[in-house]
Amino acid sequence: MEYRIEKDSLGELKIENDKLYGVQTARALENFNISNLKMPLDFIKALTIIKMAAATVNVELSLLDEKRGDAIIKAASEILEGNFSDQFPIDIYQTGSGTSTNMNVNEVIANRACELLGGQRGDKALCHPNDHVNKGQSSNDVIPSAIHISTALKVEGALLPTLDNFMKLLYERAEEFKSIIKIGRTHLMDATPVTLGQEFSAYGRQIELSIERIKAALSFLYELPLGGTAVGTGINTHKEFGVRTIKEINAITGTNFCQAKNLFEGLSCKDSIVFFSGALNTLACSIMKIANDLRLLNSGPRCGLAEITLPALQPGSSIMPGKVNPVIPEAAIQVAATVMGLSHTISVAGSSGLLELNVMMPLIGYYTLFMIDILTNSINHLNDKCVAKLKPNIDRCKDYVDWSMALITPLANKIGYDKSAEIAYEAYTQNKKVKDLVVEKGILTLEEAEKLLDPWSMI
Repeated sequence: MEYRIEKDSLGELKIENDKLYGVQTARALENFNISNLKMPLDFIKALTIIKMAAATVNVELSLLDEKRGDAIIKAASEILEGNFSDQFPIDIYQTGSGTSTNMNVNEVIANRACELLGGQRGDKALCHPNDHVNKGQSSNDVIPSAIHISTALKVEGALLPTLDNFMKLLYERAEEFKSIIKIGRTHLMDATPVTLGQEFSAYGRQIELSIERIKAALSFLYELPLGGTAVGTGINTHKEFGVRTIKEINAITGTNFCQAKNLFEGLSCKDSIVFFSGALNTLACSIMKIANDLRLLNSGPRCGLAEITLPALQPGSSIMPGKVNPVIPEAAIQVAATVMGLSHTISVAGSSGLLELNVMMPLIGYYTLFMIDILTNSINHLNDKCVAKLKPNIDRCKDYVDWSMALITPLANKIGYDKSAEIAYEAYTQNKKVKDLVVEKGILTLEEAEKLLDPWSMI
C-alpha cells in the first residue's frame, strides 16, 4: 500500500494514496469508532451543493481565482453524480458541530480538485480544504444549512409525493366502500353503524392533515444560517456571501431557500427541526392508528372480525400451517414506534444549543433523514401491498350489524333509555336479534321495527 503524508495543526499523518480524504478525516476515523452509522449520502450531497455554490460566489466576488473555483465546482459535481460515495466514512457520533464531516467533504473536494488541476492529492498549495473549499464558511453555519437543505429536498422529492398518493388511495377506497354498512365500535365494543367507506375517509383525512402539517413545518426549514460563520457575526466572510450563496443553492436545487432572519438563532437553536420532527411524529401516530385498524379489521380469518381481507404475502408461522399474518401493517407500526422515539431524541438534541452553538447536529441530521426514509418506504408498502389490494367482506359486515345490540339506540327516543337497555340485555342473554325481540314483545310492529331500526337510517 502506498501512502502520502498530509499535515494539519496537530502534525503529520500517513494517508493511503487511494483515499481522497485527508488528515482531518483520518483523525476523525481514529477518534470516533463508535457505530456503523455514517452520515447519509443525501446529507453529504447537501453539503456538496453548499461547497459548489460557495465556490461560484467566491469566484464572482474575486475571492477565489476562476481556475481553482472551476476545479472545486467540477469535483463537487462529480460527488453529486454519485462518485466517491465510499470516501465519506465518518461516524455520526463525532464532534457535535459536525466539523469532521464538513472537513471530510472539504478534503475530498480539495484533493479531487488537485487532480483536476494536474497536481497530486494533498497538495494544499494547489487547493486547500480550508482556505479554498471552505472559504467564507464555518462548520457552524454549513452543517445546520445542510440539515435543512437535505431535509427539504427529501421531503419535497419523496415523502410528500408518497403521502399524496396514499391520501388519494384512501379516499378512493372510501368512495368504493361507501355502500358497505358495518357496525361501529367504541371501546372495542359494539356501537351504532357506520360504513366501511366512512372509516376509510377518516384515514384519508388523517393523511391529508399530516401533509398540511409537514408543509407548515417545512416552511421554517427554508431559512439557512449561511453567512453566520462561527457564532453568527459573519467573521471571515464577505457581507454578501450568505445571500448570494443561497441564491446559487436555489439555482442548483430549484428550491426557495433564504437567509435566516437571525443568524445567531440559526446557529445556536434547532427549534425549527424539532418542530418538523413533531410533524413526523404526528404522521407516525396516524400510521400507527391506520395500520392497527387494518390489522384488527383483518383479524381471523374465522375467529376474528374478518371485515376485510388483506393480501396474503407470506406464510405467517414456522409451526402453524396455513397461518398468514398482516405483515405490512406490522412493519408499519414498528416504523411508527421508531419515529416516535426518534422524535423525542431530536427534541433532546435540539435543546442542546449551549450559548452560540448546538452540539448535536450530526445526530439531528442523521435521524431526521432516517425518519423521512423509513416513513416514506413503509407508507409506500402500505399503499401498494396492503390498502390497494385489500378486499371487504360484505356479508361479514352485514351479519355483525344485524346481530348488534347497538341497533336499539333509536328506540331510546321512543321508550326511554332504561327500558331500551333492558331490551338490549335481554336480546344478548337470549341470543336474539334486537329487531326480532321488540316485535316479539309487541313494542313495535315489524314494519315499524324495520323502519326505526334500519341501520342505514343511523348513519
